[in-house]
Amino acid sequence: MQLSKSEEELMNHLWKLEKAFMKDLLDAYPEPKPAPTTVATLLKRMADKGFVAYKTFGKSREYYPLVKKKTYFSKHVNGLIKDFFNDSASQFASFFTKETNLSKAELEELKKLIDNEIKNR
Repeated sequence: MQLSKSEEELMNHLWKLEKAFMKDLLDAYPEPKPAPTTVATLLKRMADKGFVAYKTFGKSREYYPLVKKKTYFSKHVNGLIKDFFNDSASQFASFFTKETNLSKAELEELKKLIDNEIKNR
């Protein structure tokens, strides 16, 4: 299951904070901040999807993520490779290296990462 763009933005704040009350989440947004009702609606949808849960303290709720950021984005990238690159990591890598504005130094760093991963397998 996937998050909408606005849910992803909120989830990024929650991943960063690790656990947060509504006020903490609202404070994490830049100006103009969303309405508290908007954030409450997003949190409910995200809870329904199984991405967040909360502990109740009186009338307040402390929210925390149920899904790790790395897990979410790993599934996201793998889905992208499957859906847009015929399930071919090499097609994805080719597109990524040619169609992004990576510097020579960044490409060298990617090469080192790949070489290191090959060595470790």
